[in-house]
Amino acid sequence: MISSVEASNIGKAGAAGETTAPAIQGALELGRLRAAPLHSDPYPFVIAHGALRPAALPALRRDFPMLRQTGFHPTDSFTPEGAFAALLRELEGPEIATVLSEKLGVDLAGLPRLITVRRLSAAHEGRIHTDSASKVATLLLYLHEGWSAPNGRLRILRGPGSFEDYVAEVSPQEGNMLAFLRSDHSWHGHTPFVGERRVVQVAWLRDASELERKRRRHGLSHFLRRLMGREQRA
Repeated sequence: MISSVEASNIGKAGAAGETTAPAIQGALELGRLRAAPLHSDPYPFVIAHGALRPAALPALRRDFPMLRQTGFHPTDSFTPEGAFAALLRELEGPEIATVLSEKLGVDLAGLPRLITVRRLSAAHEGRIHTDSASKVATLLLYLHEGWSAPNGRLRILRGPGSFEDYVAEVSPQEGNMLAFLRSDHSWHGHTPFVGERRVVQVAWLRDASELERKRRRHGLSHFLRRLMGREQRA
């Protein structure tokens, strides 16, 4: 028979065992973002390499959504699965907002997030722009295996005039991450590229009404792309 003292000790041991169980590692390697230097010229931005754990990459390649239309797609327009769904949960979580808030010097914790995903890029996409005024900050996480093309690399630009007036360039190679504060001079873009270019975009917005407006706009854009695709095949 087990005494009440022994039972209590067993319970404590079990509780201790639960608290010391190893945590399941996610796909993000946020230490790379924490360690990456913050640049201020021409606007605040940070570039981190190796922001995805190598062990997570095979499953992320396998589970990346089969998006057949070009452009960015909100995550509620398709069904994320497996490792990719788990990655989205990390990108929706508090830790990445905390790390990026500390890095950029702006509190992002209470702001709504819009997460969109791109698989295919069209020739007209990537034009030089600043992002809309509804955004506070943008994060781009690239997931393309073995990028070798000279085009399709995002550039941090000094102005809207030329892709050649740039201070930094980011390849869509998987694990590369770019984050920046949106402003009236946060010019960026990539040279034209047609084909597969995998990326997840996280935008922190100023208020919830902007989140709903952008979701409606993305939904309309997706509907029109599908309609045009059907007409072209007819």
